[in-house]
Amino acid sequence: MFEHRTEPLLPRTLFHLRLARYAAVAGAIVLGGLGLGILGYHYLCHLRWIDAIVNAAMILGGMGPVNNLETNTAKLFAACYALFSGILFLVVMGVVFAPIIHRLLHAFHLELDDGGPDD
Repeated sequence: MFEHRTEPLLPRTLFHLRLARYAAVAGAIVLGGLGLGILGYHYLCHLRWIDAIVNAAMILGGMGPVNNLETNTAKLFAACYALFSGILFLVVMGVVFAPIIHRLLHAFHLELDDGGPDD
């Protein structure tokens, strides 16, 4: 997946492509989580589609719900979706920052040939 510590540092253009791929994966994860929230709010909480979209986006964005939830099923779904959203945030940050942190660690541990006395 990533280059080994004995391999040279990835060129910038390839690193930017890697960042774009990981950002696309993170975006897909967010869209999947948003889709689950929309479906849950629509079918379990009996909200109209537009209200389901707003509630799912607000919870996923960390802002909180917009509509009042009347049934116990709706409240339980909202609680579970809020916990899911918090974990999803951590996963997405891990996916986004993994190539950056790897590059930093790889650069620190890169063995460069400096032409010193060990040659």
